[in-house]
Amino acid sequence: MTTIYGIKNCDTMKKARQWLADHGVEARFHDYRAHGVDAGRLAGWVDRLGWEALLNRNGTTFRALPDADKQAIDRDKALALMTASPAMIRRPVLEHGDTLEVGFKPDRYAALFG
Repeated sequence: MTTIYGIKNCDTMKKARQWLADHGVEARFHDYRAHGVDAGRLAGWVDRLGWEALLNRNGTTFRALPDADKQAIDRDKALALMTASPAMIRRPVLEHGDTLEVGFKPDRYAALFG
């Protein structure tokens, strides 16, 4: 089973979902802005990839935080930020079997599904 996590209106999400459709890959879409993200699943992602790979520091949600919230980020603080506001999770997150991909790069998807 393949699941792609993200936000419906994100341009990168649209590209990733279109790539999957164009290549005949069936994937369940989970909109974590609409449905949130399970804290245990998010913690598992952080354990596998590191919080640095998942926390989207370039997005408007993160940039809008007070400066104090942007300082001294560690695993626990990053998890709290992403749990409170899933828009801070870099996207897409793709789960395919034991594989976990963050971000969309067509060549990585081709290697995974080719």
